[in-house]
Amino acid sequence: MEGMTTSATPTAATDAPQDAKRVLLAAPRGYCAGVDRAVVTVEKALELYGPPVYVRKEIVHNKHVVTTLEKRGAIFVEETDEVPEGATVVFSAHGVAPIVHEEAKALSLKTIDATCPLVTKVHREAVRFADDDFDILLIGHEGHEEVVGTSGEAPEHITLVEGPDDVANVEVRDPDKIVWLSQTTLSVDETMETVRRLRDKFPKLQDPPSDDICYATQNRQLAVKQMAKDCDLMIVVGSRNSSNSVRLVEVAIEHGSRDGHLVDYADEIDEAWLDGVRTVGVTSGASVPEILVRGVLDFLAERGYGEPQPVTAAEESLLFALPKELRRDLKAAGMSDQMKHDAGALGDAGQLH
Repeated sequence: MEGMTTSATPTAATDAPQDAKRVLLAAPRGYCAGVDRAVVTVEKALELYGPPVYVRKEIVHNKHVVTTLEKRGAIFVEETDEVPEGATVVFSAHGVAPIVHEEAKALSLKTIDATCPLVTKVHREAVRFADDDFDILLIGHEGHEEVVGTSGEAPEHITLVEGPDDVANVEVRDPDKIVWLSQTTLSVDETMETVRRLRDKFPKLQDPPSDDICYATQNRQLAVKQMAKDCDLMIVVGSRNSSNSVRLVEVAIEHGSRDGHLVDYADEIDEAWLDGVRTVGVTSGASVPEILVRGVLDFLAERGYGEPQPVTAAEESLLFALPKELRRDLKAAGMSDQMKHDAGALGDAGQLH
């Protein structure tokens, strides 16, 4: 891990004239460090080994990223047994259960693990608390790849809690030995409400050693909270299977935006959404390349909306090193093993970075 992430006092954009049509642009937005690392992992693997490179599940939950990498020679599969024996496979940013590593070994696959280090942290917490015979209450969405991976670390110790309304059904073996962990991409507010209800029911409930909801999820939600009350419409760029992107729309509505929608591309924006709308907020999920945000800003500019005014909730400069197995092979081939980092500047927008 290189660099750091620092929170800043949220700063709102300057008010425009009363009748001006304006755009508020959230910062931070788009790629988090884990997504950036995962995407570059597939790019570097294609460059080093040549296509095809297999990827188990979507490398990140973004349609544009997946289709772009497919065109470059990545082949996305749902399960490990779809990968030919002896081939190279990348595990997605969301993490995998231990059994997946065993399946890959049985097929003599060359594996590159692009699991986000912040997801790996949750896996390690699950193993540690299971070894100490705790009941682990995992807050998350059933079926989400991250939850499946974390649960697979200690299935006999983990109970999934999907949200506040699920708490009434939770049962544990020993109310004195329980801890909560969470998926990294949840709504901060809803998760805290779930924890509050769990603690009402189980007063001895322990917290994770550090926040499981990742810095990027929290920062992107914070920016949306800061700007939502000033927005008639919030446009979140992101895919429908992206948990953190879906949460941003929910947070926008909860915090005062009159309307909110999720789009993959600018051409999905319905003109009717803009009827009577003076202020549009724009942000993007943690798996979204900046070029897609630029498309939305161009769409709005063509319809008379002014220059985007930034709303800055935090400064981010976190950078994760590439997976060690890939770094080793890149060095051996005399290729750079360094991450390139794009902080979301419009001028640097490319297909994926």
